[in-house]
Amino acid sequence: MTTSEDYTAYIASLPRVLAGAAALYRDDEGRVLLVEPNYRAGWALPGGTVESDGDETPRQAARRESAEEIGLDLPLGRLLAVDWVPGADRPPLVAYVYDGGVLNAGQFASITLQEEELLSWRLVPRAELADYLPAQLATRIASAYDVLESGAGTAELENGQPAH
Repeated sequence: MTTSEDYTAYIASLPRVLAGAAALYRDDEGRVLLVEPNYRAGWALPGGTVESDGDETPRQAARRESAEEIGLDLPLGRLLAVDWVPGADRPPLVAYVYDGGVLNAGQFASITLQEEELLSWRLVPRAELADYLPAQLATRIASAYDVLESGAGTAELENGQPAH
């Protein structure tokens, strides 16, 4: 029989994995909403880390982060992509991308950036995503976009590339 101390030690010995979640928002021309963080170079989707208290789901995190970062608290659509990202200087990351939907002019006009973390936002055509994003993130977003366009299931990715 296992004691609670044995179980606690076993749980403590398991590997740790980070979880991140983001929303893919678009305009009626299909351009993608990207945000420019002030704490690192490059652009990203609105999103962030899933809280580690164990009560927040990736979907809840994507919605919370969107509300915090761009001031839009909207229900999210379906899960578009899941990406396993190995870590060299951090634990591995599981990144979730949800459909944020097509925003209207009023919603874009009401975007309020979280000044503590973001410098700006912009709409970027799909063909130009690689000009703004690291290759792995550009591929993740393109895969999520492919799922949207095809109506297929969820893209399963490994380090930004389709899993085999």
